Amino acid sequence: MHEFKPGPDPDFPYLNEFVYYPFPDPAEWNDDIIAVGGNLSPGMLLSAYKQGIFPWFNREDPVIWQSPDPRLVIFPEKLHISSSMKKIISSNKFEITVNKEFYGVIKGCAEMYRPGQGGTWISDDIIDAYMELYRLGWAHSAEAWQDNELVGGCYGIWIDRAFFGESMFRKKSNASKAAFLSLAKMLFKCGVVFIDCQIPTPHLQSLGGEIISRSDFLALLNNCLD
Repeated sequence: MHEFKPGPDPDFPYLNEFVYYPFPDPAEWNDDIIAVGGNLSPGMLLSAYKQGIFPWFNREDPVIWQSPDPRLVIFPEKLHISSSMKKIISSNKFEITVNKEFYGVIKGCAEMYRPGQGGTWISDDIIDAYMELYRLGWAHSAEAWQDNELVGGCYGIWIDRAFFGESMFRKKSNASKAAFLSLAKMLFKCGVVFIDCQIPTPHLQSLGGEIISRSDFLALLNNCLD
């Protein structure tokens, strides 16, 4: 039996963004966990997203690749912006930017306290990996600023006509919502068919998230990849 050590496997080959790594066939998936091991190189990460999989693991674990069933997605026609949020966005309470401070956003997500969670899954390995995807043009962020201070934001991966949301944070009330909703509107105007929100939560459902089966999600994803 293979003994896995915490974090990315140093012996696993580095895969650049043009290398496709095939994960197990969906017909063999019996759980949310699809595979264990490997690393967080660009080719590995992009291959995972293209197959409906993403890394989600604790610091003391090896890299764990997951594809939850059911899945939460937001479609353009379902995006919900409440009247109060419309006022906040139109009032320019926050200055919203895109891809201006990716590191600050992912760091903010890593440091944000989340009730009921023992700590963050956004480790230094995750930060380094997604910073590399940002440099390559695959990862994107939206930032909310107030008085020149970064007070909220979100980030994710954009592949063809699909956007995979990863995390968000806020230091001021409604800052993360303002950043996310502004980014979502931009993405949908650019032809994105859906935003993957991964795990169903009441907060994301309030923004228009719709629960679909994993099989429906994979079919949807395949139709959005060029």
